[in-house]
Amino acid sequence: MFFKKLRQDLDVAKRNDPSARNKLEILLTYSGIHALSLHRVANAFFKARLKLTARIISQFAKFMTGIEIHPAAQIEAGVFIDHGSGVVIGETAFVGSGTVMYQGATLGGTGKERGKRHPTVGRNCVISAGAKILGNIVVGDGAKIGAGAVVLKDVPPNSTAVGVPAKIVKVNGNPVDH
Repeated sequence: MFFKKLRQDLDVAKRNDPSARNKLEILLTYSGIHALSLHRVANAFFKARLKLTARIISQFAKFMTGIEIHPAAQIEAGVFIDHGSGVVIGETAFVGSGTVMYQGATLGGTGKERGKRHPTVGRNCVISAGAKILGNIVVGDGAKIGAGAVVLKDVPPNSTAVGVPAKIVKVNGNPVDH
C-alpha cells in the first residue's frame, strides 16, 4: 500500500513538474515527496493511537523538509507538493488526489473550535504559492486558488479564486461578473 501511494505521488510529480527528469531524481531530491512519505508513516502511528510517536515523526519531517503536516491529516495518494517550504496542512484537513500545492500554502484553522476545523480540498486542485485556505470549508474538484489568496468561503468545483479575501473570478473557464 505504501509503495503504491508512493508510485502515484511520483507519477503526479513527474506529470506536473517540467524540470523533473526522472522518477529516481524525484524520489531522492523532492522535499514534497519526502514529507508525504513521512506523513503516511506518522498517520499510521496516529491511527494506531501512538500519537506521540506520530507527532515526533511529523516534527522530524518538518525539520527535514520545511513542510508541516499534522499526522491526522488525510491526504490521498497522488498529491504533489512542489517547492514545499512553508506548506502547512492542519489536523482535520483533507487533500484529494491530483492536487498540486506550492510553497507557503496553508490549509489551516481559524481558532480554537473543536471538530472539523480545516479545509477539505477536492481532487485535481491547484493551491498556488502563499495561498491560505482557512476553516472548515470545501474547495471543489478542479478548483484553482491564486497565489497569496486568503480563502474563507467554499470554492465551487472548476472555479478560480483570487485575492484577499478570495473571490471567485472564473467558473468552468468563464469569467464571473461581480
